[in-house]
Amino acid sequence: MADTDEGFDAITLEILWSRLISIADEAAAALLRTAFSTIVRESNDFATVLMDANGDSISENTGGIASFSCILPKTTKHFLAKFPAETWRPGDCVITNDPWLATGHLPDITAVTPIFFKDRLVGFAGSIAHSPDVGGALWSADCRELFEEGIRIPPTRIIRGGERQQALLDFFLANVRLPDQVMGDLEAQITANEVCAARVQEFLGDSDLDDLVSLGRALHARADRAMRSAIAALPDGTWRSVIEADGFDEAVTRIACAVTIAGDRMILDFDGTSQQIDRGINCVMNYTHAYAVYPVKCALDPFTPRNEGSYQAIEVKAPEGSILNPRFPAACSARQLTGHLLAGAIYKALAPALPDKIIAECGGAPTMRCLFSGLDRHGDRFSQILFASGGMGAAPHRDGLPTTAFPTNAGAGSIEAFESVAPLVVWKKQFRPDSGGPGRFRGGLGQEAEIEVRAPQPLRLSLLSDRRDHPADGVLGGAPGAKAEIVMSDGTRPHPKSRTMIGPGMRLVMRYPGGGGYGPPAERDAEALAADLRDGVVTDAATYKGA
Repeated sequence: MADTDEGFDAITLEILWSRLISIADEAAAALLRTAFSTIVRESNDFATVLMDANGDSISENTGGIASFSCILPKTTKHFLAKFPAETWRPGDCVITNDPWLATGHLPDITAVTPIFFKDRLVGFAGSIAHSPDVGGALWSADCRELFEEGIRIPPTRIIRGGERQQALLDFFLANVRLPDQVMGDLEAQITANEVCAARVQEFLGDSDLDDLVSLGRALHARADRAMRSAIAALPDGTWRSVIEADGFDEAVTRIACAVTIAGDRMILDFDGTSQQIDRGINCVMNYTHAYAVYPVKCALDPFTPRNEGSYQAIEVKAPEGSILNPRFPAACSARQLTGHLLAGAIYKALAPALPDKIIAECGGAPTMRCLFSGLDRHGDRFSQILFASGGMGAAPHRDGLPTTAFPTNAGAGSIEAFESVAPLVVWKKQFRPDSGGPGRFRGGLGQEAEIEVRAPQPLRLSLLSDRRDHPADGVLGGAPGAKAEIVMSDGTRPHPKSRTMIGPGMRLVMRYPGGGGYGPPAERDAEALAADLRDGVVTDAATYKGA
């Protein structure tokens, strides 16, 4: 019997859904092609989303940051609370970077544009991109409150009826170090939204639809049913885990996780997690929710396209005042150093109930970043981030992927592009032997990067890292991966979460951690171990004693 959700048969629904995803992808292509910074163009730190008139997501681009796509509808609903639907006009664009309303830290700018069809508001086109600069401390982990971290933009109409609000833009750009790059990326977001809006108007005309209401409901219901079916297939019960992270100095942080399955619903409760601290590794609730539900989607329902319906069956709780739900104005610029750990906590809890669906902890979770800023040889200001990753955790059926990010999917980008816009030379970027955690399946390898400063004057270096003391743990008997290491060419070891200076000719060596292993190392296939030894991936077979 044909499936007729909201009057759409299954085949038609699939065709329309695919076209809406392609619209979000076309908007993403427009953003990539017109962006100024390598953060967007090379490292994939962005997302584009199509939403209905309520602000609920219908489709999102396939290659963007998944957490951004989950958060953008929440931000759009905040926009609607401030600017009711009847006040929006064609050509409007509203932006914010407020961490509590958007993605959890100031460098991410959210831009939303209304979509009109036949003189009616039918939806919203949204985009998020990590800006190269928002003033303040740039991207850092050592600030003590939000006000130090940069300029905070409340929900603001920067374009009203097609006209730029130049005074607001001038005010914002006067507070950043790289106004041309910042404005270039913001223009790219506006362009992406306009492309999305135009394609939706064409889509509605081609599909003989007046709006996205019934189609959106059908797509949300499809995604919701898929997730509920996947959850219902699991046994009811509660499973718990606790993981620790380096935190800041002596303040080691702790994430406690309880996963409860009851029929077709799941509750992720982080009660018992560390209290918020006066440093920038606090993770606001929007980001906590996104990085809690996304790993569940990956494990239980990886093939159904994501939209608002994908997460309705999952409830996320975190105590107010904790590092996963801090009170304003907590510092949160490096919130990914906490938020990226949630996947490991959830998978560790679910391992006994779901051993064939989860992976070990990832060395690239959290991400390890270094940001260089200062003046180049021509006296021009620059700010450049090295995007690179540690190894993924091992899976139930294969070794972890080397130097691959998860749960974020920010890319490494081109080293040639990195060097072309900054007085920096990358002398080495190679796999790190013995960094993958031993197991029946080995954790993914980390990497070693060596970067030399070629600027005539010292540069400011901001480091955002973890896993110096707490490596990515293995699962179900697997061993942990290698720890992170950061060292200067003179032998000094800079603070892993603070700002410092690095002089001309100095080199920074960053050794990225490996992923955890899956299953007992003694159960590793002998041929796989022999191949690892032959390729130099593993140098000592004793770590797999008994294999």
